[in-house]
Amino acid sequence: MVALLHVSDLHFGTELPDVVAALQRLHAELAPALVVASGDITQRATRRQFDSADRFFRTLAPRHLVILPGNHDVPLINVALRLADPYRRWRATFGATLEPDHDDDDLLVIGVNTVRPRWHKDGAVSPAQIAAVTRRLIASRPEQLRVVVTHQPAEVIRPGDEPDRLVRAEEALRAWIAAGVDLVLGGHIHLPYVVSLGDRYPEIGRQAWLAQAGTAVSRRTRSGIPNSVNLIRTEGAALTIERFDYDEGTQRFRSGQQHRLRLSRGD
Repeated sequence: MVALLHVSDLHFGTELPDVVAALQRLHAELAPALVVASGDITQRATRRQFDSADRFFRTLAPRHLVILPGNHDVPLINVALRLADPYRRWRATFGATLEPDHDDDDLLVIGVNTVRPRWHKDGAVSPAQIAAVTRRLIASRPEQLRVVVTHQPAEVIRPGDEPDRLVRAEEALRAWIAAGVDLVLGGHIHLPYVVSLGDRYPEIGRQAWLAQAGTAVSRRTRSGIPNSVNLIRTEGAALTIERFDYDEGTQRFRSGQQHRLRLSRGD
């Protein structure tokens, strides 16, 4: 069985200490094989905020971590740094890799950096990125859960979120589904949901899923949705995406909505 914890939009600098502590407890209880953090780790990409994020992940001490930047992780106010070296503070904290991955017997996770520092918040996936991920998926092993991670969403469910959708998202999804992706993860809009990509693109002839995460520990929640994270588990062809919502009364993350799904196997 594979288990990974998907967190997004932590926005350190706006974090809620009780929620941070609750997430640390949840991680200790679940003991997932991998933590995936899909961007916006900080609020304004300051040194202090990166230091806070670094302490959090060091304390969390996941067995494996795939962490990629969001648009908030490049400087906004310091325009000179944004233009000259937008990832300087990111690299100093999390290392030089902006598109991390994880590859083991059961799991392939491919991070895609969709941030465009010269843009304000919009993201994109380039033709070169689409092709590189496609090659990795084609070369993967059929028994692996094949996951692609972006920051901005590759698919949206509300018309108002369409401007936040990745540039070239449709081209990317068509290529990645055909190449064997099982699950696409994202964040950015602080709205958790699960979408059947097989239903969106039936002509491709195989099933894949997209799961968005809410905001994990920040006070910047939206639409009345509490802080939340996703636990993703597989056993054979069974895929479960379980949302954990923060409960202020108990100061704990509690199990909420669950999606019990099926994976395409033999593809």
